[in-house]
Amino acid sequence: MTTFFEVAVAAPLYNTLTYKEPMDSTTPVLEGHRVLVPLGRQTLTGYSLGIDPKPPENVKLKRIKQVLDEHPLFPSSSIPLFRWAANYYQYPLGEVIKTALPGGLSPKGFREIILTELGASELAEKEQQGTPWLSDLLKKGKLSASETKKIWRTNKQKLLLQWQEQKLITINSAISKDSIKLKTETCVRYAKSHAEAVNINDLKKSEQKTLATLEQILAETNRKWVARKDINQIYKGAGKALHSLREQGVLEFKDRRVYRDPFGERPPYYPRPSTLTDEQTAAVAILQPAVENRKYAPFLLHGVTGSGKTEVYLRAAETALSCGRSVLVLVPEIALATQLEGHFLSRFGDTVALLHSGLSAGEKFDQWHRVQAGKAKIVIGARSAVFAPFADPGLIIVDEEHDGAYKQDDGFKYSGRDLAVLRAKQQEAVVILGSATPSITSFYHSETGKYSLIRLKKRILDRPLPEVQIVDLRAVPTTTGRPPLFSPQLRQALKENFKQGSQSLVFLNRRGYANMVVCQDCGQNVQCSHCNVTLTLHQKKQELVCHYCGYKTKSAIVCPHCRSANLIEVGFGTERIEEELKKIVPEAVIARLDQDTSGKRKEFLSVLKDVYHQKIDILVGTQMIAKGHHFPNVTLVGVVWADAGLGIPDYRSGERTFQLLTQVFGRAGRGEKEGRVIVQTHNPEHYTILSSKEHNFASLYQKEIDLRKKMLFPPFSRLINIQLEGKNEKMVEKTARHLATFASQQSSGQISILGPAPSPISRLRGLFRWQLLLKGAQVPTLQVLCQKLSSQQVPGVPKSAVKLSVDVDPENML
Repeated sequence: MTTFFEVAVAAPLYNTLTYKEPMDSTTPVLEGHRVLVPLGRQTLTGYSLGIDPKPPENVKLKRIKQVLDEHPLFPSSSIPLFRWAANYYQYPLGEVIKTALPGGLSPKGFREIILTELGASELAEKEQQGTPWLSDLLKKGKLSASETKKIWRTNKQKLLLQWQEQKLITINSAISKDSIKLKTETCVRYAKSHAEAVNINDLKKSEQKTLATLEQILAETNRKWVARKDINQIYKGAGKALHSLREQGVLEFKDRRVYRDPFGERPPYYPRPSTLTDEQTAAVAILQPAVENRKYAPFLLHGVTGSGKTEVYLRAAETALSCGRSVLVLVPEIALATQLEGHFLSRFGDTVALLHSGLSAGEKFDQWHRVQAGKAKIVIGARSAVFAPFADPGLIIVDEEHDGAYKQDDGFKYSGRDLAVLRAKQQEAVVILGSATPSITSFYHSETGKYSLIRLKKRILDRPLPEVQIVDLRAVPTTTGRPPLFSPQLRQALKENFKQGSQSLVFLNRRGYANMVVCQDCGQNVQCSHCNVTLTLHQKKQELVCHYCGYKTKSAIVCPHCRSANLIEVGFGTERIEEELKKIVPEAVIARLDQDTSGKRKEFLSVLKDVYHQKIDILVGTQMIAKGHHFPNVTLVGVVWADAGLGIPDYRSGERTFQLLTQVFGRAGRGEKEGRVIVQTHNPEHYTILSSKEHNFASLYQKEIDLRKKMLFPPFSRLINIQLEGKNEKMVEKTARHLATFASQQSSGQISILGPAPSPISRLRGLFRWQLLLKGAQVPTLQVLCQKLSSQQVPGVPKSAVKLSVDVDPENML
């Protein structure tokens, strides 16, 4: 009897497909296996979702071509999560699974064109027709897969198939291989049948020394097998001797899988504290029985900066592991992962795995397989780690749950935080959302009973929160009339702090030297040639850089509008702040931490280590320095400009500014010395600035929740952003207006249509952008309208001319 399987294909298909079992496979098709399947004229990677009990009738079904894995890549318990995410975020299921898995695991079918001897003579006459690809074929004798793909997409398919029938060319079909493979090492041991029969005097000196080295390692390590590289490391002449001893039957070899180390330099060791604070004890007393109960239970852990949330996470993790369940720890950024790594590695050792984009493809592949094989019971990672292949997670921790980085901005636009809550619900686990500055929506859920609230109101050892001083930049006199980078108050504080032997953090959430370059003759600023944004000056590299698409050009340019060379830099970034600080405190050791200086994990860890060991006096940085770091000797935090986020066209700009300021304030005074903060602003009366000054989340929350209730913004509604982009500006605008009219006709008053309008960044990476915001109370109603909009064909606009993407619960409105 034929067995049928449900397969999600890694292609833009919203429905799954049914295939018959493979003809001659020795590996059974299981849930979680990758399979190669035919789709039209292509061969693509698909993911088995199990046996299809009701295959479609009266349809000729194709067979699975090949099972690609010995063992499933994800457990069956992950499938409901994938299905829910695909439906909620309006994204193809196969592409959801592809996003969840490590990269390099999607082989496809491809074609190559090979010229025959007959074709070489007969097609030479056709070369005069001026076809570049034909000239390449005659010259090289073949066309690669990528070259063939370009031709195949044109109207040349029929011609090529005719040439193949005429035996002028051969079209070969093949399957690409995984770009990531298992890493192995060769190991050595005595062959059982010859080990005791070896006469040492009959061997060469190099062979004798090689065996002596093997004996030495066996005695020191008590291993059964020894890595060949370990022998070569001690005795450089062992290479040939090992092979000759193998040929003589003295030794035997085998390949053993090894895992690439993602940690590099190990983070510092943190001992387990012998006692907890009263608030920590109370929090653990609530969480431990909840984890042991093996039921879904969501908690919001609202603890001020320095209150010891990490230790609460660790104690809850101990309980989950003691129950035989796994632990998933999510952080919004790789930078924060390094902080928690040290604590979890200190407590749990090699049972910890990492999953984030900072790993190489091979490292991520190995870490995934360690988790899948049950060798790692704890995963720490950024948003994509929510898909870690745990069969039975008992605890999911979302640290800094308020952070917008949990939302993916392109492709599959999912929220790692929200999927973490859903996964906990599906798998009967405890989920802890932790933050010193919870999102307004999460705190609202705690007030309405959806989440249980746990508070940590005090810092460890009752250390006080830092005193915050607000400096009104409008009142600071200057000779130029423009506000200074550093007020007299901040200048003086930095000098005094350095003299006292304490460390300082200087925060500005803007990298580069100057955020724009302006022509003094025509007044125009220098913009990216691909985006409607200004280029940022990076003085050290003498480059103008677009922070959105990565475009770069030399800073020594003329005005692209009037050809004048009279250009000046306007604004400031962390690079300029670093330069100015060297003038203010010339004796100080100053370092900068932003994407320009710490693109690699090793560089980032090196700076953090130097700050921790007080080798750096002043650290300048963007939001990378604002969250999670514990530097006991930092007693001063200076915020150069607190207003950067307040002007962003987003209803959450006030919330985000408060969160960022409160987080960076929390870096001061975490040790024995009290801390202080100096905040420079043009808006000292703004409720966000005042609430952060008083460390008053309650007042910020009340102000924000009242505003959102009046305007019916989340959590009192749900939003979906319909984003449109294309190379032709008029076609994009026409599509946006057509869809807005259609949406208004379909909404029946249940959905508010905001727009259409050009996106705040109206051109990005060469594409013009418009957007349409849908606001309603019920997600299913919004999703139905989205599906109708996606299927609309705009008169006079080819489907391929404008790309439509759906962003459910948008985090970034730019």
